[in-house]
Amino acid sequence: MDDQKKEFMRKAIELSFIGSQEGIGQGPFGAVIVKDGEIVGQGHNNVVAYNDPTAHAEVVAIRDACKKLGVYELQGCEIYTSCEPCPMCLSAIYWAKLGKIYYGNTRNDAAAIGFDDAFLYHEIPLPLSERKITIEPLARDEAQAAFVLWAKKENNED
Repeated sequence: MDDQKKEFMRKAIELSFIGSQEGIGQGPFGAVIVKDGEIVGQGHNNVVAYNDPTAHAEVVAIRDACKKLGVYELQGCEIYTSCEPCPMCLSAIYWAKLGKIYYGNTRNDAAAIGFDDAFLYHEIPLPLSERKITIEPLARDEAQAAFVLWAKKENNED
């Protein structure tokens, strides 16, 4: 493995230890975002500290990189994460348009210590009517107004 890539992964792993420390209870996950051979964003799990279930290491690192770079997409960047991304983080990585993912531990390793996302992998492909959380359409006609306005804006219509 490329020495520089290994160093980036070591930094992600180092960040994962923050959540493993006694009394912190954040979760043992860390991530860094790299662009042109430099770390431009980093994060560790902050779900408990932020009272935010979306504050996973990868999401925190994406937010950090976007803020530092002044962008909302991270094309040309890579993410190094101490564990295979969960479905939420994987989606965030795709939305951010990161070019490559490197990971240490697998999702099975995470499940073995109590961080099991298997139910999400099972839920996502189910039809809406079969999911554990009820999903029901409501006020679509009213909601469409914002989409119509956006479409006109994008087409430069007045």
